[in-house]
Amino acid sequence: MKQKVAQRKAFFKWRRKLAFVLLLVFCFGSLVMMQSRYGRVMMLASLHLHPQSARGPKVAFLFIARNRLPLDIVWDAFFQEGENKFSIFVHSRPGFLFNKATTRSTYFLNRQVNDSIQVDWGEASMIEAERILLRHALTDSSNQRFIFLSDSCVPLYNFSYTYDYVMSTSTSFVDSFADTKEGRYNPKMDPVIPVHNWRKGSQWVVLTRKHAKVVVKDITVFPMFQQHCKRKSLPEFWRDRPFPNDPSKEHNCIPDEHYVQTLLAQEGLEEELTRRSLTYSAWDLSYSKDHERRNWHPVTYKFSDATPDLIQSIKGIDNIYYETEYRREWCTSKGKPSRCFLFARKFTRPAALRLLNMSLLGVKPH
Repeated sequence: MKQKVAQRKAFFKWRRKLAFVLLLVFCFGSLVMMQSRYGRVMMLASLHLHPQSARGPKVAFLFIARNRLPLDIVWDAFFQEGENKFSIFVHSRPGFLFNKATTRSTYFLNRQVNDSIQVDWGEASMIEAERILLRHALTDSSNQRFIFLSDSCVPLYNFSYTYDYVMSTSTSFVDSFADTKEGRYNPKMDPVIPVHNWRKGSQWVVLTRKHAKVVVKDITVFPMFQQHCKRKSLPEFWRDRPFPNDPSKEHNCIPDEHYVQTLLAQEGLEEELTRRSLTYSAWDLSYSKDHERRNWHPVTYKFSDATPDLIQSIKGIDNIYYETEYRREWCTSKGKPSRCFLFARKFTRPAALRLLNMSLLGVKPH
């Protein structure tokens, strides 16, 4: 009798333990399921609130600077609303660092490339700097557009408008036209670069990822530019290079005004381009009395030039005429007429800060 009672007590004790274990398993499973559902809800909420920052293409802003970026405060205000939709790369002189002593914007801290080169105006070193920037920017697979900017550029609109404008089309924006008047083509480039592929345009381009890769991988056109596309030896440059035998027979070739345009034409990719620049520059024929120097540099806007009328006149441009091709490029975005330019140059620091403080650039000072 006592043995049966003991067996019965042991049986009930075992059942209690089993029930307790099952209860623990149930509670643990419920907790795991709740955490999983909570994580999924939070993820969906995050995607709903911040769709681009969570899963969207980025625009790489590629700055070419002499040293520091004098307009960093203007760009700081521009990038405030960018969230995670952009990346920044700066090519400055070798050894220059963007730290708290050289920039007042956190967006530019340590954004210099670590393999920069010395760049000389009118030399192939300028297009090599562009290639260096693209190589760095392409390491981030999220970067889908690549915008080249100078250290004197200002944005004309806010980040959202700019982002939507460049991402709304599958084309690159490359100012490109047939160069038939200035005689910059060097016959020594033929047959590698035939004259019918020779193009001219602004270096301030916006490239798709596909076209950025074409520039970086190029091993044919770039060497030809290094050898045969060089600026004319004006007297002030004769001490830097051999005195020309006959200056009148020199080809005055500025590599950065031809390279990307000619390369993409050479690769048969012109149908994938919107053949205009998004960066405004004013080329004043009366800038110099010396015919050789006219049109070599765009007008620089100073403090007194930075007015609402100036910005409205730039923003109001809706077409560009290319004389050598008898072509008028009407500017569109998303299939509708639009303004032509998103950026403008060349602005001094006082001029740019005046525009920012007057809220003429689509961004607000902080």
